[in-house]
Amino acid sequence: MKSKSKKIELTPPQILVIGFALIILAGAGLLTLPVSAASGVPTPFLDALFTATSATCVTGLVVVDTGTHWSLFGKIVIISLIQVGGLGFMTMATLFAFALKKRLSLKERLILQEAMNQGSMEGIVRLIRKVLVYSLTIEFTAAVIFAIRWSFDLGPVRALGYGVFHAISFFNNAGFDLFGPITGRFSSITAYADDYVINIVSMALIILGGIGFVVLSDLMEYKQRRRLSLHSKVVLSASGILILVGAIVIFIFEFTNPKTLATLNWNGKILASFFQSVSPRTAGANSIDIAGMRQASQFFIIVLMFIGASPGSTGGGIKTTTFTTLIGAIIAMIRGKEDIVLFHNRLGKDRILKAITLTMIALFWVIFVTMLLSTTEDHNFLMILFEATSAFGTVGLTMGLTPDLTTFGKLMIALTMFIGRLGPLTLAYALGPKAEKELFRYPEGKITIG
Repeated sequence: MKSKSKKIELTPPQILVIGFALIILAGAGLLTLPVSAASGVPTPFLDALFTATSATCVTGLVVVDTGTHWSLFGKIVIISLIQVGGLGFMTMATLFAFALKKRLSLKERLILQEAMNQGSMEGIVRLIRKVLVYSLTIEFTAAVIFAIRWSFDLGPVRALGYGVFHAISFFNNAGFDLFGPITGRFSSITAYADDYVINIVSMALIILGGIGFVVLSDLMEYKQRRRLSLHSKVVLSASGILILVGAIVIFIFEFTNPKTLATLNWNGKILASFFQSVSPRTAGANSIDIAGMRQASQFFIIVLMFIGASPGSTGGGIKTTTFTTLIGAIIAMIRGKEDIVLFHNRLGKDRILKAITLTMIALFWVIFVTMLLSTTEDHNFLMILFEATSAFGTVGLTMGLTPDLTTFGKLMIALTMFIGRLGPLTLAYALGPKAEKELFRYPEGKITIG
């Protein structure tokens, strides 16, 4: 009698986790090749793995300077990982399916639904088409503007390469930059702190990449539909408030700081304040020295990084919608209301429980990693907390700790970037047992809270 081999069925979250892991390993393998390094000397595997993880998880934390360490081939590998990681490997796979005129199976649609953080499969293929068109159009436009601006400083050929690289990097909220050979290692765009074109285009890319593709689609179709979904209203209002409040706080705290804003003119102060408010939304680029900021500003940036971008975007963090739900819960509790109401819409209990669960898992993980790194890294606590939060939020900002990380520190930060990109809940669903429907409910009990 023939025994039937049991077929292993992977769930969409498991496929996403495995897919991202395989892309990272492939990228790390390519980056260890001698041709990937500018010196021609093979890069240690751990450094290559860290860089591949940071690029695929669109974070921007680097242990070696991108502009000086990597060759042209290495930079192409990195920017390819950023594009695949930002849009999602399933989105890129769908692009090839469209090119080959292949229909997507039900399983593939379920994976896309999970990857885009959507509640249903309805219109998922149509959304993916829009994602690809919007992303490539935005990146192309920004690359042209960057290239024209930098052609005055770098020459036309180099400016074109820099334009393409930074347009993709900033739109995908990655924060990788190539300015090491020009303005110094790990300098980001500090040389352009008061440059209108570079700042405005960079901020526009970060914001458009961070609000999410569903919101982008809503905005593009606003003329026809004349309305926005509740999700888009929450994302846009929360993002606008966080950016404005962030810019004001940074401006006040850093106005007289000689290491940051004090040396800039008024235009530079305003631009830098807004840029450093936008960048913690998981972008990772900086126009002023993060390590030189006052501790109050650094801690405030930690809060912004923890909140992060919006669902279905290229960014990380607990997301703006989660933060808004928690704030709504606080307000409802204080007012003695039973429901959380946003823009005349009541939120379901499942949304509230998911927001609380996601926030608590994220908070526990950041605390756990910070505690571990506090025992292995010889740096002050705020710097370590900043690094852990930046990794989880896939931000990429650093106070200078990344290049000095120990082997254990690199592994923990790489794991944190991976968890932050996929999302704690997706990882939990992938690793946890299959959910089963409860056959009964326990009687309701009461405990004292507060």
